[in-house]
Amino acid sequence: MQELYFYSMIKKILILSTISLVLCWKSAWAQYDPSFTHYWMMEPSFNPAAAGTTDNMRILGTYSAQMSGYDQAPATMYAGVDLPLFFFNPRHGLGVGVLNDQLGLFSHKRFSLQYAYRFPLLGGHLGFGAQMDLLSETLDASKADLEESNDPVFSSGNSDGSKIDAGFGIYYQHKNWYMGISSLHLTAPTVTMGENNQINIKRSYYLTSGYNIRLRNPFLSIHPSLLGMYDGQEWKAYLSGRFEYTNNRKMLFGGVSYSPNQSVALFIGGKFHGVVLSYSYEAYTSGVGMEHGAHEIVLSYEWKLNLYKKGKNLHKSVRLL
Repeated sequence: MQELYFYSMIKKILILSTISLVLCWKSAWAQYDPSFTHYWMMEPSFNPAAAGTTDNMRILGTYSAQMSGYDQAPATMYAGVDLPLFFFNPRHGLGVGVLNDQLGLFSHKRFSLQYAYRFPLLGGHLGFGAQMDLLSETLDASKADLEESNDPVFSSGNSDGSKIDAGFGIYYQHKNWYMGISSLHLTAPTVTMGENNQINIKRSYYLTSGYNIRLRNPFLSIHPSLLGMYDGQEWKAYLSGRFEYTNNRKMLFGGVSYSPNQSVALFIGGKFHGVVLSYSYEAYTSGVGMEHGAHEIVLSYEWKLNLYKKGKNLHKSVRLL
């Protein structure tokens, strides 16, 4: 009996330790919100002012599997749609996004509705955007492998809660460069799950920028970019560069991304008939090690909308030219 009791206690400690390690890893690497190696393709996911910045309707889906090789490792999915609308001279953009972030026993979901308003300024376009979010948090204790199904240390079944949240962003495009700043979780909500669990969500701040460098060969270009994230305590940054070959509607690209003191990533992809497919592997330079990195795949499709008079108020995104 004592051996069984001792074994049961050890198992509980291991489960609680695993939960703590996952939460600490999440906090240290990406704060509350997940980060993506392909951030330069996914700016509406963290800046509502980037919704509708091209002349196309865009549909994008992303799947990221982190800490490969571990049981119940974090996995993140994002899907979004954004498009431009032309009512008068200024440009209006709309977007919707769905995020599902799974971390072992915990699940974080975010449903977003975005609106952006932009106008010409100093040879470029300045946009302001806002979004309304529904946050949903779930703790699934049924996934915990316990000896006693009625163990009072763990609640049975699911504990969940939800809150309304908001975000705001600014985005500026000028010929071959762009810059954006944004903030999510402006209400800094506290989400209560069941009777005993709660998550305090901090405001997060983002800075992104990029530039297109045209080479003498008209088919070749270089695209450096950066992303910085901060939640008042932890920060993370990506410095990226990709090399592109473009011929008519076809494009091939490859590049590297570096996150100081955290990771290095390689990515490769292409665009054919409006469909963009890209894959990356992010190797952690500290913590769990380079062999337990993150696999990420992005698939997007876009097509041109004829909602305005041809040749009026046109501008193109400098992210994917």
